[in-house]
Amino acid sequence: MIWDRLNTHKMVASIKEPKQIEIALSLRNQLSGVFLLTGHIGVIQGYVNLFRSHQVPVFLHLEKIGGLCSDYHGLDYLHKVIKPTGIITTKTNVVKTAMKMGLFTIQRFFLMDTEGLDNIAKSLAQIEPDIIEVMPARIPEMIGEIKNITALPIISGGLLAEREHTLACLKHGAAAVSTSRTELWRDTYAIDENKIRIIV
Repeated sequence: MIWDRLNTHKMVASIKEPKQIEIALSLRNQLSGVFLLTGHIGVIQGYVNLFRSHQVPVFLHLEKIGGLCSDYHGLDYLHKVIKPTGIITTKTNVVKTAMKMGLFTIQRFFLMDTEGLDNIAKSLAQIEPDIIEVMPARIPEMIGEIKNITALPIISGGLLAEREHTLACLKHGAAAVSTSRTELWRDTYAIDENKIRIIV
């Protein structure tokens, strides 16, 4: 389901606090999915169930969820009990384990300097997640450089403040953009003859 939504919806809601959940649900028909970066082991099941009941792909950022261990047993519990659409992690070894279990994986990379490109290439040489997320989104021209390394879909996020930042990422080849800025979740994007525009 996430692949279909990525083709038609270009915005991923990064949820950093519980009050954003209701907003994301109200805009669910124009989001490709949600990234949960809030909660703990005691409440995360309810969050996941809520999004699943509305057919919204939901991904858990493992390093942001309190009490959720990313070792084999933690991932096994996540896969069999919590049942998100998939996970987000910065750790290559976690991607490897999660993929063996059949979990959909998104690996997050940070581009701090040119060595960041080498790190992406080295990591992807070991294991390829389903999607990669690249941060920060304010260097959209680097998306093209990453596309020279891999054919995997790229989601770009971090430091987005306005529509133009989102458009720049999409124009440089990002499959979608992730942000916690709820005002940007409301925008709908269309691609016509390889041109991207905002539908107001």
